[in-house]
Amino acid sequence: MIANWKGQPWWPDSNKTVSGIPGAVESIPAILKWEDQIAQQIATEAQIPETEREALIIARRGQGVFKRNVQRIEERCRITGGDRAEHLIASHCKPWRDCESNEERLDGENGLLLTPTVDHLFDRGFISFENDGTLLLSPVAHSESLRRMGIPVDQVRNVGGFTEGQKRYLEYHRESLFLAARLPGN
Repeated sequence: MIANWKGQPWWPDSNKTVSGIPGAVESIPAILKWEDQIAQQIATEAQIPETEREALIIARRGQGVFKRNVQRIEERCRITGGDRAEHLIASHCKPWRDCESNEERLDGENGLLLTPTVDHLFDRGFISFENDGTLLLSPVAHSESLRRMGIPVDQVRNVGGFTEGQKRYLEYHRESLFLAARLPGN
């Protein structure tokens, strides 16, 4: 079952299916419909202050636009190979907060499609990528934890090349987010 932002079924008829698979989101139109449904629910939620409601709606719609832009370049998670849109996050190489314009925030080349675990590691700087696609592992990352999350730690892993635009944003990620040096006590 697909749930809304409150954890309730988003379809009025919770037994409804997409392409015969209960609760599955199979297409971009279904995802867009789901995003619109959530935005409508946020807009009518009286317990959330109006300015916060507006910010939530803008953020949700912005993520949807950004993900569609990233999907024009990326097809799957570069590490796990996961390719189902509903299981992938469009992760910013240069974070939203650091972008200088809305164009940069929504630029598909500023993103990678990653599974939630890989997204977590990338967002927090535990992993990054060289321009040639070589996976970088931070020395502060716990190797056994990475291994349990499916990250190859005992071999050099190349995930394939990047576009020129992606290389520019990945350079920012390596210089500003990647935890390249050991922290004191590690």
